[in-house]
Amino acid sequence: MRIALLAEGGYPYARGEGSAWVDRLVRGLDANEFAVYTLGRSERADAAGLLELPPQVTAVRTLPLWGQAPRAAAAGTKARRRRSLVLEHYRDLVGTLAGDVGANGVADRFASALYGLAGLAREDGGVPALLRSELALRVLEDACRAPGARPLVADAGVGDLMAVADQLERALRPLAAPWYDEFGDALATADLAHAVTGGTALLPALLAKRFFGTPLLITEYGVRLRETLLAHRAAGLPAPVRALLAAFHRRLAGEAYREAALVTPGNAHARRWQEHCGADRERLRTVHPGYQGTVPGPVETGGGDPALVWVGRIEPGKDLIALLHAFGEVRRQEPGARLRIVRGGDADPAYLHHCRALAAQLFPDEAADAVTVGESPVTFEELGAPGAPGLADAYAAGDVVVLSSIVEGFPLSLVEAMFCGRATVSTDVGAVREVIGGTGLVVPPRNPRALAEACVTLLRDPERRQRLGAAARERALELFTVEQNIAAFREIYLDLVAHAPGRDGPLRDEDGAPVPFGRPAEAHVPGRWTAAPTWARARREPALAGSERQARA
Repeated sequence: MRIALLAEGGYPYARGEGSAWVDRLVRGLDANEFAVYTLGRSERADAAGLLELPPQVTAVRTLPLWGQAPRAAAAGTKARRRRSLVLEHYRDLVGTLAGDVGANGVADRFASALYGLAGLAREDGGVPALLRSELALRVLEDACRAPGARPLVADAGVGDLMAVADQLERALRPLAAPWYDEFGDALATADLAHAVTGGTALLPALLAKRFFGTPLLITEYGVRLRETLLAHRAAGLPAPVRALLAAFHRRLAGEAYREAALVTPGNAHARRWQEHCGADRERLRTVHPGYQGTVPGPVETGGGDPALVWVGRIEPGKDLIALLHAFGEVRRQEPGARLRIVRGGDADPAYLHHCRALAAQLFPDEAADAVTVGESPVTFEELGAPGAPGLADAYAAGDVVVLSSIVEGFPLSLVEAMFCGRATVSTDVGAVREVIGGTGLVVPPRNPRALAEACVTLLRDPERRQRLGAAARERALELFTVEQNIAAFREIYLDLVAHAPGRDGPLRDEDGAPVPFGRPAEAHVPGRWTAAPTWARARREPALAGSERQARA
């Protein structure tokens, strides 16, 4: 099969789990051909270069969402007519963003305006520049000042409107991407369009279905809509700007979910968001991500004092502050307990410094007697260092693995701990309950006392720890292996292509005239064409020769 992979800011440029699972998928489904269409979110990420790609990736197309928009088309009577049409569709689109979010027919008006802009942008690459012009800014201002606009949006100032116009132009830039040529681009002949992220990557995926009838598959292991909303808040954008951009991304996600043949969330948390945005339950199928690398086996602790271990990236969302306060209560009940914080990946420098300072304040260096060097019961280590050279070593360093996050998508560190057969205590965020099942203890987030009580419960009950750890490993082997993930998508690919409707109508040339035999019946047969083996050619050639002799006779 020919698969078009569409991503925003991930594969094949970004390093990390967000693109690693796509790389594992492409390498695992090596019988298919993949063309990758990626939207670059920053110049720095694009400059980092591509990952090492397998031979089944036949093409990589990149469209930067940073930098200046493409230049507008030349002036003229036809150009002015097209400009008025673009602004008319843009007026309809921003009208759906400024008005009542729950009004009837808004989704249909948004889709009509979006596809109208797409049709014009397909013919004229200057549409993005026009959307950045003063004319488009006036259209946006009129929509926000019109009767029926939400009060929050109506209060937008000129600076707010300029910020919204800039972000909308970047989000709509894929409309004018040179990817929709029916005669020359792989997107036109793909058997399946697979959007491996949400966000603006959904836009070219939607257009592939609109222009070419390509079935659409959407996979989200994180909720891009939620991530976008949080990023806008963290960036300090004014409330009117956030409201307009949130409406756009919500409308885009809703349209994509409605048009998709299948949506595959990575967990129940993502599934709930997708249902809330309009995804049909009948077209949702949860596919858990596969664990990267070699699956570690069960590990044994080295004995000694009871220990808790935390593994992950050190950043505010992990709430190590609450963990440190909870460990203070653990120490009051289990004076010999220790806490090992193992950093895997990048860290927020300011947050790391704050955590170290708090640990030094709460747990000053202690010594057993007058001649022993004092040390803190809390240690900060780095994965790969002598104390924790590998994941198995890091998890073996503790009797109980702790996750204290206040924000979490798919908790990969819990899956790693489960493969190692460790008992876990986790906060109830994201997909934690779905991952853990009944194989660990779950407590409310931002509750150090509950976290401490759960940790003490397991530290004092080694038989329960062993029982929970064994059950956790069995659950991980059943649900979270790479093989399970690849097998699920192989089945999905085959099913979607097999049930996709035929391409509508004949292939047409640039003037709209049908091209005879432009789409022969075998043009869209799934799979790649290969040369016949030598033995088959040897058998076929004499038969052809005999038939030719009979014809001549």
